[in-house]
Amino acid sequence: MILDHPQDDREKWRSLALAATVHLALVLALFVGVQWKRSTPASVEVELWENVPAVRAAAPAPPPPAPPEVKPEPRPEPKVEPKPEPKPEPKPDIAVKEEKKKKEEPKKPEPPKKEEPKKPEPRPDPFKEQLEREQKQLDAQKRMQQQTARADAEARAMSEAKAEQTAAARSRGFADYAGKIRGKIRGNTVLPQAIQGNPEAVFEVTQLPSGEVISVRLKKSSNNPNLDAAIERAILKSSPLPKPDQPELFQRVLVIRYKPYED
Repeated sequence: MILDHPQDDREKWRSLALAATVHLALVLALFVGVQWKRSTPASVEVELWENVPAVRAAAPAPPPPAPPEVKPEPRPEPKVEPKPEPKPEPKPDIAVKEEKKKKEEPKKPEPPKKEEPKKPEPRPDPFKEQLEREQKQLDAQKRMQQQTARADAEARAMSEAKAEQTAAARSRGFADYAGKIRGKIRGNTVLPQAIQGNPEAVFEVTQLPSGEVISVRLKKSSNNPNLDAAIERAILKSSPLPKPDQPELFQRVLVIRYKPYED
């Protein structure tokens, strides 16, 4: 499309050139349109100067911008309220009255049980009872005898043990008492010379409770008069004799056996 304006020749030639250019562009556009049907269309842009009006193909209006996507706000989860516990339904008055009647009604007495006829008790046998009593008495006597015999045996055992202990203590006391006397007499003995062997002399000595010697008598000679005389002098010299540790062991008459040399 060409618009005419009253201008000078210079402007006219320019317009003619511009019109030719526009027509050429239109022809080119038609050619491109035909080719577009066969192939993918390509966009053509034509520029015109400012003072030359130009006819442009109406470009399609750009599509309106897509509205911004509005995200739906998350709905708050509904709160689950706890279900109230069901209240017990009040019992009707009729049911309450019936329960009270049941409680108040006395229980029916149970029918009395029939008593079974008692069996006749057997008659006691007097002979059997007498035998049982006698057997019980015999058993009691036997137990008593056993207990007595056991007690006597225990008493005898204790007495014997005590007697043995006393005898042992007495024997030890006598041995100690005799050892003291023998030691004192031997310490005062002056043996004679020319003693043959180891002869034994036996003397009987009578003393007071204080140990003082009253008399000395030769019961058995050693067959050596000098030895017998030396032993008698030693006994008299040892007066008073040692006392026993236990006063009950004191003996008024002592039998002293003496040998010059100990076995």
